[in-house]
Amino acid sequence: MFPTTTLRPRMLNLSSLNPQQRQAVETIQGPLLILAGAGTGKTRVITCRIAHMVERGIEPRQILGVTFTNKAAREMRERVRQLIPRSNSRSKEDKQEGSTICTFHSLCVRILREHIERLGYKRNFVIYDESEQLAAIKKILSHISAKGEKTDPKLILSFLSRFKNGGTSSGASVDPSVAAVASHILSRYESALRACNAVDFDDLILLTLKLFTEHADALAACRDHYRYLMVDEYQDTNAAQFRLVHLLTQQHRNLCVVGDDDQSIYGWRGAEIANLLDMEKHFPEVKVIKLEQNYRSTNVILTAANALIKNNTRRRGKHLWSQKGEGSKIILHTFADDEAEARTIAEEIEYTRQIKRVPWSEQAILFRTNLQSRPLETALRKASIRYHLIGGQSFFDRREVKDLLAYLKIFLNPHDDINLLRVANVPPRGLSDVTMERLLAASQERQCSVFAAMVNPAVIMTFNARARQCVTDFVDLIERTRSRLKSEKDLSLRLWADTFLTEIGYFEDLRRSEKDIETADNRIRNLKDLMATFDNSAVAGTDPSERLERFLEDLMLDNDRAEKEPEGEAVTLITVHSCKGLEFPHVYIVGLEDGLLPHSRSKVEGTLDEERRLFYVAITRAMRSLTLSYCNGRKKYGQILPCHPSPFLQEIPGHLIEAAEEKGKQPVAVDAGKNFFANLRSSLS
Repeated sequence: MFPTTTLRPRMLNLSSLNPQQRQAVETIQGPLLILAGAGTGKTRVITCRIAHMVERGIEPRQILGVTFTNKAAREMRERVRQLIPRSNSRSKEDKQEGSTICTFHSLCVRILREHIERLGYKRNFVIYDESEQLAAIKKILSHISAKGEKTDPKLILSFLSRFKNGGTSSGASVDPSVAAVASHILSRYESALRACNAVDFDDLILLTLKLFTEHADALAACRDHYRYLMVDEYQDTNAAQFRLVHLLTQQHRNLCVVGDDDQSIYGWRGAEIANLLDMEKHFPEVKVIKLEQNYRSTNVILTAANALIKNNTRRRGKHLWSQKGEGSKIILHTFADDEAEARTIAEEIEYTRQIKRVPWSEQAILFRTNLQSRPLETALRKASIRYHLIGGQSFFDRREVKDLLAYLKIFLNPHDDINLLRVANVPPRGLSDVTMERLLAASQERQCSVFAAMVNPAVIMTFNARARQCVTDFVDLIERTRSRLKSEKDLSLRLWADTFLTEIGYFEDLRRSEKDIETADNRIRNLKDLMATFDNSAVAGTDPSERLERFLEDLMLDNDRAEKEPEGEAVTLITVHSCKGLEFPHVYIVGLEDGLLPHSRSKVEGTLDEERRLFYVAITRAMRSLTLSYCNGRKKYGQILPCHPSPFLQEIPGHLIEAAEEKGKQPVAVDAGKNFFANLRSSLS
């Protein structure tokens, strides 16, 4: 039954959808599984479905769309906005509150900002990023590790994350010693965060689950608010996300999940493919619709992908096809070593640009591990080919940026030990390491934050006069700034931050600490660029501290910074794990060797099926041409070690592949030859 509210005038044209897409859009009530193969237009289906629901009389505020990255959420929101134009027929309430399209973490922040006080936190909790989590873990380890004993904090953090998300059932191996240490410090880690009124990314979902479990009225309110739930990339959900979805939909059962089990490649970080494969166990009445018409690739590419993935036995069968024609055969290169591979791929990219008039931006090189990028980068640089390496150092990992963000965070929450300790003496203000260590020890002894120790007269009186004055001045700086952020309603955060950094001597300290003037100027420019965005998150009627909180919250939840498109004309270098959701007209997949793809770990961990899915994802990124390559030898520790072709290559039908050596021997057609020389003359002129 449809809602009894008045239907809105029809403005959405569904005639351009194929029959399966239209069926998915028009199925509104009850559980629905949309199996969306690669390139089958799932984003279009999701956004059209939301618009169609609104046209059928469902209140926008009752519609919740959840995905994994802010990039995907932004794209969906924009598409929905275009499909549902603001018109006079819409009520004032509709205009004020539309459908919610966000990530899992953003959804949980919304819920916790309203209800977290029931769990003993304050509403202005801070969200720790990875560096802050690692700092907290290092601090704990320093007090429990024996002298000379070293434990990698990143391994500890990875285990804690997997454990907290219930993702310990996959085949990924875990060092027993790491697991033991992680289990031992878990309670201390949680206490350390709670003492700072802080949570980490995993806590956002876990605390929401705790809230729903312990406070039935909070769950009931959320169920009543979100009566129609859509989840994108459902095959990537972990155990905690699965529980969250099912708690919200158990009663009204209006759950639509969109995904493709053939593209489940994140098992190593806790994703549970069974969430999609076993949908009928939890929703026996679920309707399943397959999207198989591909709008991206040629049929040669799709036939290869279909032949490869059918070798995975536990999957939902689907067969991708296209109306784009057969297309050219897949080219397969065999190289002596990885340097020859990189050099030849660079030559082909430049040949394709110069002679075939294909810009760099339409070409991408995909590889299994980050280590493979070094020879590729070297070859591209030698050939003067601009490239964009996705996964390089994030802007937000730069020292000066992290310093500024640390200041902002302690102005909102001075009891945030991690960030206070980072900038207490940056730039130098007389708070020496000895002073900070004594303050830290006092905070541990009194079980309070470092800032609380700084304002405790009993603690401060134990310092000499100079150290005492430095601590007092720092406390005064924090409290004075916090007061200004609370009181000056029309304050421009950009101008305020610029003035603040100038007054404390941060810019001057940056210039002094860098030998190279250009490097110092670049660091200052980074800060200026960041500060220019401070007022973008402004909300009318809120004070500067609330606007600052919104900015930091948006920043923390923006977990897709590495996915941003390269600026300007450049070849894309990207790992296969990072390329999901992207497409390129011309794709080169390099390093197709046994031990790389499939990775050597997969045989031990029993994850060969996921490695095959990884190759499938790589293949289906290609739109017009696909080039594969492997090496007979690869350099490791300065020596060339023998390699063998990936067994996955044998799973692609031979009639779809053409060896590069054989292609080079074929005569060139007259018209092709004329075009070649015309483009060659043009490139030289």
